[in-house]
Amino acid sequence: MLANWMRGLGAIGLVGSAAVHLYLYFGSGYSDIAVVGPLFLVNGIAGIVIAVALLFWRHWVPPFLTFGFGGVTLLAYLLSVTVGLYGVHDQFNSQFEYWGVVTEALCVICGLVLLVQEVRARQSSGAHAVPAGR
Repeated sequence: MLANWMRGLGAIGLVGSAAVHLYLYFGSGYSDIAVVGPLFLVNGIAGIVIAVALLFWRHWVPPFLTFGFGGVTLLAYLLSVTVGLYGVHDQFNSQFEYWGVVTEALCVICGLVLLVQEVRARQSSGAHAVPAGR
């Protein structure tokens, strides 16, 4: 039951972050920024693809990608706020930035919870147990 909630919330986080990046790319001039603009487009598309995988593929890969997506995107944003990222310096003063941070943190949390559940399920089922006599 918790896994289903985490998958749903993780997908919401992924799509929310994707929406922010796609809006900024298509509607806010980010398409004209070298390096960062194309990365926003890739981020938007990847968020949607990972969200679909998270909802429909019961495997450890989608939670891992969800965790990584949120973590890497947050790290990139942190760099852009502090030292700058490819010439872009953000200031954490818009609704898009707030929404992005919230949705990406949601990705990190949900991805991590799902990964921990996967590890625990494998340990309890003995999926990686070494056969007796070896």
